[in-house]
Parts: sequence; C-alpha cells; structure tokens
Amino acid sequence: MNYEMVMQELEALGKERTKKIYMSNGANEPVFGVATGAMKPMSKIIKINQPLAEQLYATGNYDAMYFAGVIADPKAMTAADFDRWIESAYFYMLSDFVVAVTLAEADIAQEVADKWIASGEELKMSAGWSCYCWLLGNRPDSEFSENKLAGMLEMAQNTIHDAPERAKYSMNNFIYTVGVSYLPLHNKAAETAKAVGPVEVNRDKAKSKFISATDNIQNAVDKGRIGFKRKHVRC
Repeated sequence: MNYEMVMQELEALGKERTKKIYMSNGANEPVFGVATGAMKPMSKIIKINQPLAEQLYATGNYDAMYFAGVIADPKAMTAADFDRWIESAYFYMLSDFVVAVTLAEADIAQEVADKWIASGEELKMSAGWSCYCWLLGNRPDSEFSENKLAGMLEMAQNTIHDAPERAKYSMNNFIYTVGVSYLPLHNKAAETAKAVGPVEVNRDKAKSKFISATDNIQNAVDKGRIGFKRKHVRC
C-alpha cells in the first residue's frame, strides 16, 4: 500500500463519533476519526515502513500521524528524527501515545526522554515521562539504573505540583509505573506516591480534578499485578 491508498483507507474508516471524541481531547482538523483497532488490518499488510511513516506523519492529519507510529521503524530513527516528531505533536494524544510509544522501542529511548524531561516544555516533558512508563512496563528491570530511577522519583515528588498540566499526568503515571513494574523500587514508589498525595489537574477548567498514584498502586497490589510487564509496547 502506498501513501495515497493509506490516506483513502483511513478516510473511509473514519467515524464522526470517534472524530468528536478525538477533537474533544485536543485534536485539530484534519482528522478522520479512525478507531485504533480498525487500523490493524492495514498495519498487518504494511508491517514496518519508515519512509511511508514519515510521509503520513508530515500530513498533520491526526489519524495518519497515529498510523505513522504504528508502522514506524524506531531503531532507524535518530534523535533528530524524534525531535522533529515531538515538535509536530501538538497535543498529548500525539506526544504520549504516538511519539513516546515509538521512542520506547528505540535504543536511544532513555537519552532522548531525559532531554525532553529537562526541556521545561509541557508536551516534551509529558512525552519524556510517558516514554519511561512504556519502557518500564515492557523491558526487564536489569535495563535500568536503580539510582537513576530513584532520583527521578525524587524529582517527580519535588516538582509535580508545579509542573505543566500534561506533565503532571505523566509524572503521576511514572510514579505508579515504577511502583507496579519495577520491583527494586516498589516500596520507594509507594512512599513517593503517599508523599505527593492527590495531584490537582485541569486547574484552568471550570472544574479541576485530582489524580492519585497511591490508589492505583494499591489497586495493582490487590490484583497481584506487581511486576507486570507487557510483551509489546506498540499494538
């Protein structure tokens, strides 16, 4: 399948209801509204195709950008390529669920994520913290530095309440993911979550809400999911 065929198929798969959901979360036109599961038959035909992924990502069409992440070859992408992708990721569903997910399958994942976390830019920070969540939930504990992750837990504890909105979600999720998927720091993550307490998000909206890593870690403990790892990062 070439670029034109993929775009035609994505447009045909679009549903108005799904499009409204994506747009309510921050997607801008152009967007077709394709459910992620509906993309699977196409992804099985194409498998991995980095040149096509680059064409699709450059469209600015949300569905095409999402599908680009599905067929991308993360190991063929450089740090500059990932920087280019994150610059075009204009809302969290792209930064956290396309760019961060794709980065998590690259060998340079941690160094790129570290740079984004340190950037101070909301969606880069969010993608960086999210990338670690995808990594921790998939790769063996032995691939990580315990000292480094402990330092990141402390950074999250000290800065989460003043962080940009989307970064708060990802930092909270990082604390939870360390607590569930990285056994050496389960106890420290649980202590960090308690010290952080509920985190207020959406303060700029009429009604803010609170998220809590403590509740999520406890739920995972109750369900016997501590040490959970998923086989694949990308679907």
